[in-house]
Amino acid sequence: MFKRITFILLVGLLAWAYQAAQPPPPNICGSPGGPPVTAPRIRLRDGRFLAYKEHGVPKQVAKYKIIFVHPFFSSRHDPIIATAVSPDVIEDLGVYIVSFDRPGYGESDPDPKRTTKSLALDIEELGDQLELGSKFYVIGYSLGGQVIWKCLRYIPHRLAGAALISPVINYWWPGLPANLSSFAYKKQAPQDQWALRAAHHIPWLTYWWNTQNFFPKHRALSGKVGNTFSRQDWENVRNAKVSGREKHKEHATQQGEAESIFRDMVVGFGSWEFDPMDLQNPFASNEGSVHLWQGDEDKLVPVELQRYIAEKLPWIHYHELPGGGHLLPAADGMSEIILKALLIKE
Repeated sequence: MFKRITFILLVGLLAWAYQAAQPPPPNICGSPGGPPVTAPRIRLRDGRFLAYKEHGVPKQVAKYKIIFVHPFFSSRHDPIIATAVSPDVIEDLGVYIVSFDRPGYGESDPDPKRTTKSLALDIEELGDQLELGSKFYVIGYSLGGQVIWKCLRYIPHRLAGAALISPVINYWWPGLPANLSSFAYKKQAPQDQWALRAAHHIPWLTYWWNTQNFFPKHRALSGKVGNTFSRQDWENVRNAKVSGREKHKEHATQQGEAESIFRDMVVGFGSWEFDPMDLQNPFASNEGSVHLWQGDEDKLVPVELQRYIAEKLPWIHYHELPGGGHLLPAADGMSEIILKALLIKE
């Protein structure tokens, strides 16, 4: 009798745990009761819609055409590389920038089958449907910067150049030395370490892990980001240079967090189909360039790992900024410097 009761209780506990781990279905834009569709969108190869926003000069007269990839908890409304640069500079250079909502964010349909490859193909298709030509530039910031590695792997033939700004690193990339990766990983707050472990080792538990109230969540999800900012970051916040991102934060996750930020964590920190350390220079004839920008006081992305990547891939133009934090592109004049370094050959 005792064994039967124990078994029933165990089954009940497992059923509860499974139910608690299941995220609610996404509230898809344009569906009955869902958020309205207000942005222009393209229809992708698998029927999903991808929302986008255009900035700068008209693409018909643009000298440079750029696709910008937004970071975690963000959207097409936050292309900091465009908004932080003077409109006069954008016009003088002849720059057209298109930002887009990554799957599940803003007004882009979720992609529950998202992989490291699928988003690179979404970017390629966006370029095709907007008629950006055979080659275009890509710029990604933070977790959006991580996406640029995928573009370098899967669509290098479509790139005129690429910039990674404070790109998030997956600590489980096999090409990273175990001792260095472990050292950098342990520099993160304990709750951040546990949240990333869950995303990597037990991805099906990611939603529950980041919505439960038993122990601290990842700092980026809890809103307690004070100790993740450098002195320069706080200056940018005080000067309201990143206020636009906060303004659109609710819009970014309006379809639900499961298929936006939590899917980001699973794909970004899961097992990749390739190792960025094995990438080859896509511009061997110097017809383009790849730039990686990193602040040495970035408390979210360890500088030690970026230094190793730059050493391992010497064809990347590595720019390390003393005193720079994670909000690097918001610093005075920094986005203009990043843009000109990518576009103008010396």
